[in-house]
Formats: sequence, C-alpha cells, structure tokens
Amino acid sequence: MIRPPESPSRPSSRPRVVVLGSTGSIGTSTLDVAAALPDRIEIVGLMANTKWRELAEQCRRFKPAVAVLTDRAAFEQVDRSAFPPETELKFGHDAACALAQSKGVEVVVSAVVGAAGLYGTWAAVEAGKIVALANKETLVVAGGLITELAARRGAQLLPVDSEHSAIYQCIAGHPMVEVERVVLTASGGPFRGRTTADLETVTVEAALKHPTWVMGPKITIDSATLMNKALEVIEAHWLFGLTAEQIDVIVHPESVIHSFVEFVDGSVLAQLSPPDMRLPIQYALTYPQRVPGPTKRLDWKSLAQFRFEPVDRQTFPALDLGFEVIRRGGSCGAVLNAANEAAVARFLNREIGFLEIARCGRAVLQSHHYDPRPTLEGLLALDGWARQEVARWTPSPLSR
Repeated sequence: MIRPPESPSRPSSRPRVVVLGSTGSIGTSTLDVAAALPDRIEIVGLMANTKWRELAEQCRRFKPAVAVLTDRAAFEQVDRSAFPPETELKFGHDAACALAQSKGVEVVVSAVVGAAGLYGTWAAVEAGKIVALANKETLVVAGGLITELAARRGAQLLPVDSEHSAIYQCIAGHPMVEVERVVLTASGGPFRGRTTADLETVTVEAALKHPTWVMGPKITIDSATLMNKALEVIEAHWLFGLTAEQIDVIVHPESVIHSFVEFVDGSVLAQLSPPDMRLPIQYALTYPQRVPGPTKRLDWKSLAQFRFEPVDRQTFPALDLGFEVIRRGGSCGAVLNAANEAAVARFLNREIGFLEIARCGRAVLQSHHYDPRPTLEGLLALDGWARQEVARWTPSPLSR
C-alpha cells in the first residue's frame, strides 16, 4: 500500500530520470513534460523495444547518457550514426534493468505496455528508486510481491494513471482509516450505450476510435472492453490497500473528473483536469511540488454539465473480472492479465471477435491452477501458460 507521506522525500531539484518505454504514448508524453520543464527534469536514460528511429530522434533531442533497445532484430538494424555521440546504445532486457538501477538515477518512469513492464519496474524498486508507475500490469500481475519489495527497499511508487493520481492527490494529508471508498471514473469508451448484440460484429477500426483519449492500441482496446478499468480496480487495491467493497466505477463521458474519494464523514473530494496524461506524469515527476507545465487548463465556461452513468456490466463483463481478482487474490491477477493481453492481440489480428476478449479472459481465469501464495517465478510460469491457452482457445456456443 502507498500513500502520500507526511514528510515526503524528494529527489534533487532537477531529478535524473530514466524512461522505460519512451516511444509509447506515456513515454512520449513524459518527454513532452521534460521538454517543457528543462530546469526541473533531466533525462539520463531511455529504453524502447523496436522503434529505433524514434528512439534515436529522442536521443538527439535529450542527449541521454544511455539508450537501450530490447528487440534483437531492431538492434541489429540500427544505424548507429543516427544516435548522438553523447549516448551509449545498449541491447537487451538486462541492459534495461541495469539502466533502471543505475547509480545517480533518482526517478524511473515505468511506461512499458503490458506484463513486459514488470522486469524494469522490479529492478527499479529493488534499487530503491522513486518509480512513476504507468505500467498498471506490474501491480495486476505481482501486486503483493512488488509492494512488499518497495517497503523493504525503501522505494516509492507514484501512480501515473490519471485515476490513481487523482486518488493520490485527494487522500494527501488523510489517514486511510478516514477513507470510506474510492470511485474510479470511466469514459465508457467508443461503445458506451451499445448492447451486447450491437458488439457482436465490432471491427478493430471501430474499437480503436476512443472518444476522449489518444493511447496505444492495446490500452485503447482495453478501454473499449472496460478491461482497462478492471485492471485499474486491481491497481487501486494494491496501491491504497482497499478492499473490493471500497472500490467502485462510474461512467463519466467527459473524462474531466478522474476519481472521487468518499470519506467516512460523507465528504467527497475529486480531482478535475482536462483529459491529458501529461498532468499526472508531471505531478509524479515534480511531486510534492506543483509548477506550471504544458497541460491545458479547464475551460470552465464550456463545462455545461457533468454526466454520470452506471456501468452496463452485462454488456461489459470484463469489469467484474477485476473485482473477482481482488477477492480471490493469489495467482488470479497474473492469469487474467496474460489472457487479456493475448486475447487483445488476437482481436487486433482479426482472429477473434470483440466480445470474445472478455469471454476468453474469464474462461482461462476459471480454468487455471490457482495458487494462493505464488512466487515471482510461479507467476511468470502462469503468465506463459495463460498465453498458450488463449493461443489455442476457440469460442464454443456455450461461451456466448
């Protein structure tokens, strides 16, 4: 469990920052913030998977000491002259983990998509770094292990997801015994108001058209199924020590209110801002200070109304899987996350239908060999097993 400390520790006035997943949507937004605040943020290391040209451009822009590519084929294609002489180019996951643990690095932004982000996050936490955590899958897969490791190593986890950043800001100065519950808001995705019958023939192109946020394809599909919100429910459980009964979700199409915190006396605090990930990123990188940055301000004159709707859990059953994972614990998070990642990949490849993503996740979760106290090695083994199950999974009439 994390919460704002009474006397928060701070990195230096210009913290040395490593960005893992620098070419993704969160990574590029992080670099936008760094470019806007050059006197407050120093980029010293960048890591990407396959996009070496984008990585090279980022290195020319920020001149980090080290850049890492984790995909061998991409590394072998690299034109070294595209990288500045100030930057040493390295290869592999081991190099990425070493970068996250480097002496002098104060903040690690964990922005790798999916369970692959666990390795770099684990390395940074093990080294006692401040981790700006955008990779929710780390906590979904190994929440108990990673939070225990953070407490033991003195690492600090600062949430970057807009919903969890909002909660973090709202509970500042309040002991958790004063918190009755938290309510995560959801945009509703591109299919808000649709029925199950409407979604039987959804195309990949339609699912990728998010009405509010600009994100990578995997998280965009997760938003469309509401699996993203299921994962965020699990993340909130581990970050703030909340039970399933203390967490709720409500649809808020405007995506301006990012979360509510309801206290035991009936008071409710909420955090509002435009739907721009640069603000929670900046908050994590400059915490506990607030400084002017690149994010647009709310135009209060244009905010005619805020709409709130209950989640249609029959049409979007993925959300309930998040609460099931909290209640059962153990190995469930790792299995659900891996099954979902593999199912989303099959949907993007047009191998399965949209509704089959959640159906597949539930089937694999229910059939796995449950382990109430898994080790990291056990979780990684179940991750691989779940992906294999999805690879050979075909829907039956009973799954519909």
